[in-house]
Amino acid sequence: MKPILGKLALPQVQEIGTYDRRMLAEHKPPGMQGSVLQNLGRRPTSLLLWGVATGPTALAFTKKLDAMFHARTPVAFTSDITADARIQKVLIEDVNFSQLAGKPARFAYILRLKEFIKPGQAPSPSPSSVDSNAQKDAQQSMNNFLARVNP
Repeated sequence: MKPILGKLALPQVQEIGTYDRRMLAEHKPPGMQGSVLQNLGRRPTSLLLWGVATGPTALAFTKKLDAMFHARTPVAFTSDITADARIQKVLIEDVNFSQLAGKPARFAYILRLKEFIKPGQAPSPSPSSVDSNAQKDAQQSMNNFLARVNP
């Protein structure tokens, strides 16, 4: 399957690489040896791909790709390697073009893409989702504390 960026088919893609990173926070508890790692999820997946555009439409292809880069909007991306990663939209972080010697209308291109994840709001817990036993325990602890402070 030929990779497609937006509505633009990417010709002669030579290689696609994916780069995933996990976000880990390290906490060092006071008075203890070692540390505790907290998993904070993952960063957006980065993709690096390069290929060659040749023929009479090569220059037009580079202009379309450059326009997509300057538009600064997320675009759909499909390829075999990203199908399992469930990447649907990407931002073009960087684009590089080189005109190759030897044949007219031959351009190499390098794209660095980053997965676009729509910003969202964290859900706030509803009062009904609080465990009633935990709520009773908290109220009892507060009552005991107030009884000690205000005799």
